[in-house]
Amino acid sequence: MSRKCEICGRGSTTGHNVPRKGLPKKKGGAGVHIGVKTKRTFKVNLHTKYLLQDGVKKKVKICTRCLRTRTKNLAKS
Repeated sequence: MSRKCEICGRGSTTGHNVPRKGLPKKKGGAGVHIGVKTKRTFKVNLHTKYLLQDGVKKKVKICTRCLRTRTKNLAKS
């Protein structure tokens, strides 16, 4: 099964790992030099929870944002 939230569909995204060397000019250095950018993945923060769906307990992979929103909505009602 893929790393995706079953509620909002949020999944892993890609980006760059950027190495930086040197002290910034602001702090009295010669400036920050950027090295070669390499690919990396940002993984979604998933949790496995049991949720009630149509009166049936179901095991669901849910991201923390959806979990937080769900908790806030339950607290309101």
